[in-house]
Amino acid sequence: MPHTANPPSTPESGDDHTDTIFDDCGRPVPAHSVGRRALLAAAGAAAIAPLAFGAPAAASPGPHTPGGKPGRRPQRGHYLIKGAALVSVDPAIGNQAKADIEVRDGRIVQVGANLKARGAHVIDASKMIAMPGFVETHYHMWSALGRNFVSTGFEYFAAKSATVAAYQPDDFYHSVLLGLVECASAGITTVNNWSHNVRGPEYADAELHAHADGLVRARYSYGHRDGQPATQPIDFADIDRVAATWFGKKSPFDGLVHLGVNLRGPGQMPTFLAEMAEVTKRKLPISVHSGQGPTTAVRAADLEKMGFLGPDFLLCHALPFDEADRQAMVRTNAPVSFSVHSELRLGTAGGFHGQLLRMLAAGVTVSLSFDASSLAPINMFESMNVAWNLGIPWVGTDTAALPPVVFRQAIEMATINGAKALGLDAVTGSITPGKRADIVLIRADDLNIAPIGDLESTVVRSATPANIDTVLIDGRIVKRNREMVSHDAGTVVRNAAAAAHAVRTRAGGILTPASPTPPRF
Repeated sequence: MPHTANPPSTPESGDDHTDTIFDDCGRPVPAHSVGRRALLAAAGAAAIAPLAFGAPAAASPGPHTPGGKPGRRPQRGHYLIKGAALVSVDPAIGNQAKADIEVRDGRIVQVGANLKARGAHVIDASKMIAMPGFVETHYHMWSALGRNFVSTGFEYFAAKSATVAAYQPDDFYHSVLLGLVECASAGITTVNNWSHNVRGPEYADAELHAHADGLVRARYSYGHRDGQPATQPIDFADIDRVAATWFGKKSPFDGLVHLGVNLRGPGQMPTFLAEMAEVTKRKLPISVHSGQGPTTAVRAADLEKMGFLGPDFLLCHALPFDEADRQAMVRTNAPVSFSVHSELRLGTAGGFHGQLLRMLAAGVTVSLSFDASSLAPINMFESMNVAWNLGIPWVGTDTAALPPVVFRQAIEMATINGAKALGLDAVTGSITPGKRADIVLIRADDLNIAPIGDLESTVVRSATPANIDTVLIDGRIVKRNREMVSHDAGTVVRNAAAAAHAVRTRAGGILTPASPTPPRF
């Protein structure tokens, strides 16, 4: 049964429709930060007053209930991908100028030359590059439909603060589904949905409905409500409900989605310790923002001393980290996620250039992510490209003696390292027999790619999502001949546009739509 939009509520104490703007760790944003002054001046009273009732979001296109049947689910087939140039990200297999890949029942069966697979459907990949699907490790998907809410002087934190309470559960469904379908189209086959605005159980359910319909491998990282008082822990009773309802025997995810949590970190130590005690009991993987500036730093060395740091504790940003923090991460195998575009725009600790070089040199597991669609394109090719281009030592600085980022490392950050960061490296992240078939085929004869020389250079420097011909997730073809086959992309876009129009109408102020009628495509 579709969600129905509820009347907007009056903002709660500590919520975001006051003159306080919160960062993603729940800390107030300083007045000098990008966009805050513009929010208060340009949005006017409407942006900080109780929400006005606006046009309802479009009805959900049939999200199913737990245990139900998704509307469209391509079958896992038996495929033989023939003649592809291969970037395997498996050291035992390496890169190959021409290789075949057999896929059956969602699993990679064999990789090699001149393979035979009786009864398999042959996919001619002789003009394509095959590589593992990308793994994204930090994406606030509830706000995906708000990618263009930002404007000059009204950037990420201001736009987020003006809209966090303007979303209804339907809007979360349409936003997350938009993000998932866009990810699949762009070759991103695994994502960490870092949900840091869970406004109630119905909002979590709406996101999980979208995951069940989205068919993308994922972690759903349940978190707090944006603007939630720092002394108030996240809702572990609802986490237990979610675990039982969505991840039990009748789970609709077919193994594609697993549950995690995201915490606000030790900025409010009593709350953090209480939340960590609850997380430890439930043995859930953790994600924490660890600072884009010196005033929001979360230190890995301190987390290690508290006994919390480990391979299931994902730190994001980490720009102010020092060598003690990096060595703590190496000792405990704790991973990090760099959101390269976000680090450049919001990185008041100086960006990620030096930190990236030092972490790679130290042996930290570094992965890549987007943060939010209002901060970065959903484009892992571009993230790899930016990381590679910035990943050089600078003469006359303390990075001068460090090794540069090479193409192989950029690809690993976007694939196998992301899988390690999410605890999925035995499942995905490389084209390896026995792993699940998360595979991307890239057209090698397109104008911006041909002629191919070095395969890794081609993937990092030349390819874009527009070059993706075919995407398999868990052995299902979700994109073929450059078109999504698992979803009606036009319907996804229309519903997301209607939901965005409703959010803007409720938020008011600078975001008020020019027309009261939702756009049609």
